[in-house]
Amino acid sequence: MPIPVILDCDPGHDDAFNILLAAAHPGVELLGITTVAGNQTVEKTTRNARRVCTAAGIRGVPIAAGMAEPLRGRGITAPDIHGASGLDGPAFGAPAVPLDGRDAVTFLHDTLRAHPAPVTLVPTGPLTNIAAFLLAHPDLAASRVGRIVLMGGSTGRGNRTPAAEFNILADPEAADVVFRSGLHITMIGLNVSHRALATPEVVARVRDLGTPLAHVCAELLTWFAGTYREVYGFRAPPLHDPLTVAHLVAPDLVTLVHAAVAVELTGTHTRGATVVDLDGVTGARPNAYVGVDVDVDAYWDLIVDAVRTLGPPAAARFSR
Repeated sequence: MPIPVILDCDPGHDDAFNILLAAAHPGVELLGITTVAGNQTVEKTTRNARRVCTAAGIRGVPIAAGMAEPLRGRGITAPDIHGASGLDGPAFGAPAVPLDGRDAVTFLHDTLRAHPAPVTLVPTGPLTNIAAFLLAHPDLAASRVGRIVLMGGSTGRGNRTPAAEFNILADPEAADVVFRSGLHITMIGLNVSHRALATPEVVARVRDLGTPLAHVCAELLTWFAGTYREVYGFRAPPLHDPLTVAHLVAPDLVTLVHAAVAVELTGTHTRGATVVDLDGVTGARPNAYVGVDVDVDAYWDLIVDAVRTLGPPAAARFSR
């Protein structure tokens, strides 16, 4: 049976590909998309989710706008990585997919109450919406959230600061709520995603599909490559966020370990760091399954198949 999933995201180039994978793969029942401020403002990330769904022909998937600021303090954005729009590169037309009238927390509440099976939440941006939902509806979350599979954090270095990954640093208090929730959590961080680089060979595979969507996707990856080369010196950009859905549909793709994860809230140089006790030295009870490796070739096969499946003409069915 397909896994019922709600994506919570801040599109974002890599979030865009996660939307495509979730919509394309038969192993996922995509119940909706909620958006949050992160890579850009929530107004822009919401528009980007609608633009991606429009370009890919994704219809009937509700999109609900979420939180504009973190639980505490002021938010951060990443125009140096994702551009002024949050999804720079291709020339998108006006989005033709409507916006759901509910806010993200209300949408999560209503959808989890109505769905007959537990729902997997897949946050790939700051965890503000998810934490707000857990705080507002703890009993519903305990009974109706099957898993939380998130992209964020790292077992080692960060990217926004030497210690902190962007999604966690953007709202450390929200991340702390999530990791302390007692729910089944899987964390896939930079230590894994930095192995999944969209090399020129990968971009060529996408472009060679020859569909309008494939052209858009190749342009997204090409633009993204430029910022990662300029800002971080990467030879090719990592595609972080789709590792979440890829893990759901192909559980052996990401290697996991069970470990205790704590979020640093007060450190002068380390706020937003995910402190992962891989060796059990603290004696703390493990609270998350943490990604430590990935089958890169299998990952890119899933991404290319998703673009092939959604891109008109949709002649090919998903092959995996």
